[in-house]
Amino acid sequence: MKYMKNKKSFTAIALLALLGVATAQAETPEEKGYNIFKAAEDQDEGYGDSESDMLMILKNKQEATSEREMSTKNLEGKGEEGDKSLMVFLSPRDQAGTALLTHQHKNRDDDQWLYLPALKRVKKIASSKKSGPFMGSEFSFEDIGGQSLEDYTYKYLRDEPCHDGLECYVVESYPKDENSGYTRIVTWVDKEHYRTVKAEFYDRKKSHLKTMTASGFKQYKDKFWRPEELLMVNHQTGRSTVLKQTNIEFDTSLSDSDFNKNSLKRARY
Repeated sequence: MKYMKNKKSFTAIALLALLGVATAQAETPEEKGYNIFKAAEDQDEGYGDSESDMLMILKNKQEATSEREMSTKNLEGKGEEGDKSLMVFLSPRDQAGTALLTHQHKNRDDDQWLYLPALKRVKKIASSKKSGPFMGSEFSFEDIGGQSLEDYTYKYLRDEPCHDGLECYVVESYPKDENSGYTRIVTWVDKEHYRTVKAEFYDRKKSHLKTMTASGFKQYKDKFWRPEELLMVNHQTGRSTVLKQTNIEFDTSLSDSDFNKNSLKRARY
């Protein structure tokens, strides 16, 4: 009888294990895609605030280049509010003081304001204009603003090797915003640290418009990964833009008062 009881217990455990496998296998591509991006968001949770220097290098089809220096500040969002960022141009002289403020929101359109020192006024970027190029670069206002998990729906496509020997999830995401410049984005997310290492952007005509690659990742505070370089290539124009990030610092005592419209005008450069 004791043997039979143990046998029954073993059978129950085996059935539960099989049920668990079946449940895992029942995850849809849409659910898996969402869960991958949710894990990526969770990986970056708790960073608090950060500051860095940035160099933007623009290259045209003839490979002539121009450079712009910037400083950036970031503040982690709380509750329903998303992250906040402030980007200020330091050079060239004719663009020094130009600043972009972004407030991400989880359940509504993000807000962006551009300060133009020559005009001494703050201009709000309309939702219909966010697909336009940011300061002549291959990054749009939409790209610079970043993305919130709630801004897209997702679909897992496959696993495959990506650059530097990494294994990646490949996930397709679809913007919910009808004003987005993209119909879909295909993203390569590395399996170990959930970092975006590559993304392909498809325009409103569903044509491959741009590819972004991230490289030179470094870890901060034993958790948070940041790339040293982002390269955005426009396949339709032959132009490209590189963003190089240096002097990254965390816990710099930033607050909400550093990310309001008045902060655009008083930003130092």
